[in-house]
Amino acid sequence: MAVSGSGQPSVGIDELLERVRTGYRRVAAHEAYEAARTGDALLVDIRYAALRERDGVIPGALVIERNELEWRLDPQGSHKTPEATGHDLQIVVICNEGYASSLAAASLHQLGLNRATDLIGGFQAWKAAGLPVSPDNGTDL
Repeated sequence: MAVSGSGQPSVGIDELLERVRTGYRRVAAHEAYEAARTGDALLVDIRYAALRERDGVIPGALVIERNELEWRLDPQGSHKTPEATGHDLQIVVICNEGYASSLAAASLHQLGLNRATDLIGGFQAWKAAGLPVSPDNGTDL
């Protein structure tokens, strides 16, 4: 077992992902689509611009790049987006393949957004499921 400079056992990314994912239930593409369609969930795309330009975006998803996520979704934050209406908001975080979104959802849990989750397989799973995709309109927060 590797040890960090602080003397604590170090954790590899695969183990870290496994640990954070036990803290919530992840959702599949069709489940996320239905929750967004009925207004029960806010889809949040954290992919960077080049991926959105290349692959398109999910219609109606809020685009917030990863480095601004916590600031924009914290309902108590001074830089929150209007969609950050409360801690009971269900948020589905979407990255490209479903890895970075797991870490992002765990971070949102630390802010008290306990209904935050992420999309299994990310945008690529959404697209493969044949769900709606639009060209990137070039707007993000």
